[in-house]
Amino acid sequence: MFSKEESKKIRQEFWTSFGKKYPRKWLLYNTKIKGVTLKFTFTTKKAQVSIDIEPEDDFIRSYYYDKFQSLQNILETDYLSEIIFDDSYTLENGKIISRLYTELPKVSVHNKNTWDDTMFFLHSNMLSMEAFFIEYKDYIED
Repeated sequence: MFSKEESKKIRQEFWTSFGKKYPRKWLLYNTKIKGVTLKFTFTTKKAQVSIDIEPEDDFIRSYYYDKFQSLQNILETDYLSEIIFDDSYTLENGKIISRLYTELPKVSVHNKNTWDDTMFFLHSNMLSMEAFFIEYKDYIED
């Protein structure tokens, strides 16, 4: 078990290492669609690459989720075959959002032996997620 400080240090080391191994300016929060972001997640249990849909207004959240859902076949066929759609994904803080994600289970940010596989997973899947988002952004926000 790690203290909060040790865990924080390990997480920082991972993300610094990831940035050095795969130097790139990712789209992430700069989608230009309010409440829609691309995210990396790496915890003590799993890694995820996701599109999070979390506007304050549930109607707008549902609108964007439906837009992404209408592109599901394209996303699965051309970009990420393992994509999961969840219109009511619960974050660790209890907040409910809509999330499209792909996941690598049974990895841990605290286990450096899983870092190389996780870095490859995060990098390759975010490249695909970004490519999809950029290609269909105009349709999504229209």
